[in-house]
Amino acid sequence: MNPPAFSSNAAAVTLSHFTWQSGFPAIGFAWQTWRSRGEYAEAEAIRLSTSVMSAACLQIGRSAVDHQAKDDNAVSKMRNNMALGWFYSPKQILHYFPSRFTSLKPPRQPLKNPWTIVKQLDSHQWNLFLVGLAGWSWDAFDFFTVSMTTTEIAKEFGEEPSAVTWGITITLMLRSVGALISGSICDRYGRKWIMIGNLVCFIVLELASGFTQNLSQLLGVRALYGIAMGGLLGPAAATALEDLPYDARGILSGLFQQGYAIGYLLAAVFYRAFVPTTPQGWRSLFWFGAGPPVLIIIWRALLPETNHFQVAKAEREERERQKREAAGSHTGAKKTDMFAFLKESNQAMRQNWFLFAYMVVLMTGFNSCSHGSQDLYPTFLKNQAGMSPTQVTVITVIGQIGALIGSTLMGYLSTFTGRRLAMMVSCVFGGAIVPAYMLPRGDKLIASVFFEQWFVGAVWGPIPVHLIELSPPVLRSFVLGVTYQLGNLASSASSTIEATIGERYPIAPAPNGDERYDYGKVIGIFLGAVWAYILFFTFLGPEMTQEERNEEAAATQEFENLRAQGVSLQEIGANRARMEGKSEKLELADEVEQLEDMEKATMKRAEGG
Repeated sequence: MNPPAFSSNAAAVTLSHFTWQSGFPAIGFAWQTWRSRGEYAEAEAIRLSTSVMSAACLQIGRSAVDHQAKDDNAVSKMRNNMALGWFYSPKQILHYFPSRFTSLKPPRQPLKNPWTIVKQLDSHQWNLFLVGLAGWSWDAFDFFTVSMTTTEIAKEFGEEPSAVTWGITITLMLRSVGALISGSICDRYGRKWIMIGNLVCFIVLELASGFTQNLSQLLGVRALYGIAMGGLLGPAAATALEDLPYDARGILSGLFQQGYAIGYLLAAVFYRAFVPTTPQGWRSLFWFGAGPPVLIIIWRALLPETNHFQVAKAEREERERQKREAAGSHTGAKKTDMFAFLKESNQAMRQNWFLFAYMVVLMTGFNSCSHGSQDLYPTFLKNQAGMSPTQVTVITVIGQIGALIGSTLMGYLSTFTGRRLAMMVSCVFGGAIVPAYMLPRGDKLIASVFFEQWFVGAVWGPIPVHLIELSPPVLRSFVLGVTYQLGNLASSASSTIEATIGERYPIAPAPNGDERYDYGKVIGIFLGAVWAYILFFTFLGPEMTQEERNEEAAATQEFENLRAQGVSLQEIGANRARMEGKSEKLELADEVEQLEDMEKATMKRAEGG
């Protein structure tokens, strides 16, 4: 490292140099704040001699290095141009925003055959992926039981459809509570049993929904269901994706995300099978929904914890054991392991708070897109377009098939084009098709729905792996689940807003005298705004760089090689902790040596001046 040129403001140059170039964002922020105090900073720089200031600089640098070594073990730093705290100063902001254009350039990655990619998976990885997908799909099925039966529930309870859609809204509002609780437990104790616990809640609450006697009871049960639903996504996504080979994460992320579409598709199919054909009507659909989670529970109970979690747990325990030995502490291992988890979690949140907020803003748009295009659409088809239950089922199924294909394809392509570019292209095409989604009538809607839902699915395809790539590993399930569900909370009123505003635009009554409303106009305007919102914030946001992807792929391959050699997961984790400790000591030595060289160069210039 070449030392900075010394001048009358040597302190500022030197401190700014080692702070930002050596990667100490916290010190840099403190120094920029101190420096901005104007006259006081300048007076201090003049008053202090060069040698004293250099010595102070060295001491601060050593303290910073020591602090970094003590507090930053195994905590993921901000990625994607965020490592230097781009939001702290105008200079960093000016560096970040122009890079949003250049960062869209696709990485130079060969396009691999998807069949070759998925053949890399072994039985352990396939089982965990499929059970996670099954849990997420049935999560979506249970959610869409209300949106598919809104008209029937409103008629039986003597309410407007807009009142029944509160059953959708209240579920969405409370999903973030479930994600907060479940994510915290999941990252500390594992993905397996918290996923099973949420599935047990599904069984109880779906049965209870079918026995409600008025709208107030239904809303109360759906509120509790929202907590259970919100708690499932984080464990299910982590279970499905974190043990996958790196190249397979894109395509299977798209397929996993479309567990939501699969759930919607199944809800549409079984709506047609049960609601018009059974004496219990809509209630039979809820009762049926309580059955399949039993099979998913048995399946998950027979499978082990994810390899990633077991290695991370062993790594954390070994790191704390080394600290106890160094300090001569006799504190119990369980107590120190909990302390280490809380400490690392706290530090991860402090370092990633801005990224966390961005992810919530982004997920607000994505959830508004899916709920705005899907939740009230069956009501639009039945009430405004005058379609029969069979026609509604056919169109819904075709739309979700489009979403399933689009999501899987774009998830696959995002590995080679980059996540953000893939999602932005989907936004442009999805927005262009909105008029065709609302204006035609009859069978012409089939093609429109297929392609609009294709791009709704496509924009969602890279999201699970994109969120995982942005999340700190120590809080992977928590951050993924909570940001997704807080976005759901912010978008929870989408269907209620559409229904309420739509009822302000009555149209000619149906032949049987039922009131009809122009829901299509409201859905179209809402979707156009949401597509523009997603495009803007996706462009603005960060993304894992190709260098980071290569490092991730290399680490994953190394892990698989060790596992193939018969090395236990616990030993892999312990070895990582030991290697990390050695690496930190070398980094400390390099930093101190660099600071000493800077001190000597600065003092030499001062003596020569």
